[in-house]
Amino acid sequence: MSIADNIHRIDAELAGTAARLCVVTKTHPVEKLQEAYDAGARCFGENRPQEMAAKQPQLPADVEWHLIGQLQTNKVKLLAPFVHTIQSIDSLKLLREIDKHAAANSRTISGLLQFHIAQEETKSGLTLPEAEELLKSEEYKQLRHVRLTGVMGVATFTSDEARLRQEFRELRGYFERLKAAYFASEPAFREISMGMSGDYRLAVEEGSTLVRVGSAIFGSRG
Repeated sequence: MSIADNIHRIDAELAGTAARLCVVTKTHPVEKLQEAYDAGARCFGENRPQEMAAKQPQLPADVEWHLIGQLQTNKVKLLAPFVHTIQSIDSLKLLREIDKHAAANSRTISGLLQFHIAQEETKSGLTLPEAEELLKSEEYKQLRHVRLTGVMGVATFTSDEARLRQEFRELRGYFERLKAAYFASEPAFREISMGMSGDYRLAVEEGSTLVRVGSAIFGSRG
């Protein structure tokens, strides 16, 4: 099936749910991104800041760029002029840097708190106590140019459906707790980014609002 066929199929699956598609475009050439754009995709997720910054000027201005990989503070300035959402926020230090560079560009950048929900230790992210400590800090409350809009997590790489559901429920639980305690009056705090090519259907059933799908659209990278 073509890129367009795959996008239309996933969009049709997501119709009527709370979730929308973010196409994971990392390592793919701009021509393939343009195909995805022509098929109606507008949310593109990249892992590497340099790659995103190189592709951005070559695509239409209404692409909503999401950084889904780890972000070092010294790379924030590459993305600050255009990035829509940084899905991998795992420290106050990173939030501070995003705020600084967003202010310099007269913008507000959205961000998701990344939680560690997988069994694999290699996956990064916050624990719930770490996230609460961050949100309670005076320094966080002073930030004006970065806006937290939800949570993100990467599930264990497994075919164990029960395990995946448990991890997705855990992330949804974190979202609901933070929403009630810190964002009750902020409708913008609404994203639960979970689910990838192999498990997005389960994630949607467990409340995902944003699925990050690459290989199910472009095919496996060789």
